[in-house]
Amino acid sequence: MIQIAVFSDVHGNLPALNTVLEDIEKRGIQQKFCLGDLVDFAPWGNEVTEKIKNLNIPCLMGNHDERIAFDIPVIPLAKHSKEETEARIIAIDHSRNHITAGNKKFLSELPFHLKLDYKIGKKHWTIQLVHSSMSSNDTYLYESENDEVFVEMLEDSQSDIVVMGHTHLSFKKSFENKKWAVNCGSVGRSKEENRLASYLVLTMDEEQMIPEIIQIAYPLQETVRGIRESGIPDYYAAFLKNEKVSLF
Repeated sequence: MIQIAVFSDVHGNLPALNTVLEDIEKRGIQQKFCLGDLVDFAPWGNEVTEKIKNLNIPCLMGNHDERIAFDIPVIPLAKHSKEETEARIIAIDHSRNHITAGNKKFLSELPFHLKLDYKIGKKHWTIQLVHSSMSSNDTYLYESENDEVFVEMLEDSQSDIVVMGHTHLSFKKSFENKKWAVNCGSVGRSKEENRLASYLVLTMDEEQMIPEIIQIAYPLQETVRGIRESGIPDYYAAFLKNEKVSLF
């Protein structure tokens, strides 16, 4: 049996990342992978990036990592309110102003995709890791998508499972040929009702592959206090507490 852990979308939330890494360690899982978005919306973008780097955790380039690494302008999204648009710009500018040169370089060199192949007995399990999709790190694919979208991703990648993040909403979809499409959710900025830190444990043996979404509480008040003591709008502290949000 082999177990791996996959997590995504830390978004500068160091207390949440520490909790997830501790939980993975308690389970005795040695191999960990990150699907990107290390920065923005909480004040520990540098600390999160350095922890991923120092622990040698393979990590993909999320859309937020790419924006900070290459100084890509913020484009307002139609789905965001005026309040969220203003808060988003301020929060991303906070990352631009505080990211170290070394961490910016690290983000710029992250890979776009990662393909894994595990052999157990006579069985090969192939795992495709993406931030959001095969062609983009900024595509929103939800559980409600037509199955054909995920089947095409599995066929294009020639994999048994595609694991993604980006939407901050976890799901598992299985198909008749025993293949999977899984969103591991978000470590640091969950959009699920419970706002818990979310990640994936993938268990494989010679006969089957079992994906399990793990959701755990973390020191939320520490993150809320960190946001409120930084230059990041209180909008993001209120969001994590699942409260009515305001800009300041």
